[in-house]
Amino acid sequence: MKKRETGNSSKGLSRRDFIGSAAATAAAFTVVPRSVLGGPNYTAPSDKLNIACVGVGGKGYSDSKAMSSENVVALCDVDEKRASQQHGTEKETIFDIYPKAKFYNDFRVMLDKESKNIDAVTVSTPDHTHAVIAMTAMEHGKHVFVQKPMTHTVYEARVLREAAKKYGVITQMGNQGHAGEGGRRVCEWIWDGAIGDVKEVHCWTNRPIWPQGIEAPTETPSTPPTLNWNVWVGPAAWRPYHPAYVPFAWRGFWDFGTGALGDMGAHIIDHAYWPLKLTYPKSVQASSSEFTQDSPPIASIVTYEFPEREGMPEVKMTWYDGGLKPPRPKAIEQGRMMGDHGGGVLFEGTKGLLMCSVYGRNPRIVPETKMKEYMSDLKERGGIENKIPSSPGIHEEWLQAIKEGKKEMASTNFDYSGPLTETMMLGNVAIRMANANMKLEYDGMTGKITNNEEANKFLHMEYRKGWAL
Repeated sequence: MKKRETGNSSKGLSRRDFIGSAAATAAAFTVVPRSVLGGPNYTAPSDKLNIACVGVGGKGYSDSKAMSSENVVALCDVDEKRASQQHGTEKETIFDIYPKAKFYNDFRVMLDKESKNIDAVTVSTPDHTHAVIAMTAMEHGKHVFVQKPMTHTVYEARVLREAAKKYGVITQMGNQGHAGEGGRRVCEWIWDGAIGDVKEVHCWTNRPIWPQGIEAPTETPSTPPTLNWNVWVGPAAWRPYHPAYVPFAWRGFWDFGTGALGDMGAHIIDHAYWPLKLTYPKSVQASSSEFTQDSPPIASIVTYEFPEREGMPEVKMTWYDGGLKPPRPKAIEQGRMMGDHGGGVLFEGTKGLLMCSVYGRNPRIVPETKMKEYMSDLKERGGIENKIPSSPGIHEEWLQAIKEGKKEMASTNFDYSGPLTETMMLGNVAIRMANANMKLEYDGMTGKITNNEEANKFLHMEYRKGWAL
């Protein structure tokens, strides 16, 4: 293996230590063509961006590989051994793809040393570190792409959304289904009135597919020598290394993951959120199987109520996970699957039903006879006038938006994904308060639960010393 530049921070250095010198460098460094053409964050479409990728194993491999049209100048991962491995059926490692990129195992060191060489940063790490990495990058003036869920908590979603505005950067959350054609059809048909006013929508997933409802392990095995465990733990409360957490099952622990709702909500709730033009719910309530102080339940139901908006009536949205599903409407033909094996979305309108699978795929009005009637009517009317343009892809949108200086080209930018993520994470607050057997009332303006002060403590987590937003 070739020698790579590596930064270690075993003592949990505060990322604030890195901001001062980098900010001074950024203030002094100006690329004249960008300033002349369109401001300090503008890049001519013909130029290549300099990208740094944080988290390059697992999902991070595909996110990093998606940057191959640009100049990837730095790679960062807390475990160089895992980052060096082949991913799935891929024959190339990420280091084969980007042999000239410098390697770091601490994003703070990377941003301090490489800030002047970086235009944008991808973040593909466990949920609990999304916010601190994205914030650090934005404070350095970098555009950011953050894998779903955008953040680990309600509070983080609010802070990152405001930070993106403050620093004038282009942002994107990585929920690839938002770039698909299926979600566009769902929006167009609902906005066209195909099933009338939607007053109820159901979203479900087959997750979790990892252990949940469990206690944290008590054993203290040795930390692998290639793993920077201190940085992996990040802002979470300190605990010893254990293979129960890495590289995958961290999703089933409150301190690191966001359970089934956080994992799949961006791929499923998104396709209710978008067509129904939802923002903040006015209330949320949950029921669930047993869970622990350490881990979410193996199954839950979360019910949100949203107020009227943009000419649409109040609507109730219900989330199901752990194998639970909504009642099957009589209108769905016998033998027909609701959604797909991963889950789906079912809209109940005053004129009928509309259903799609995970990522908004395979949208259909049901029963099929109603679908044929609607398509025939569309043909007679000459189609839908305000068709949503196709997307080149969730990563490509973000890159093009940066180059053209148009944040709206990134369709899951933080203005959209912030409220979506906040809604998802609010569901986790309701799950943790499920034993209270009460509906939590939410004020979207202030980001606070108004009728249960105890629930507000779950809107954010206390960061470990040395870590902050």
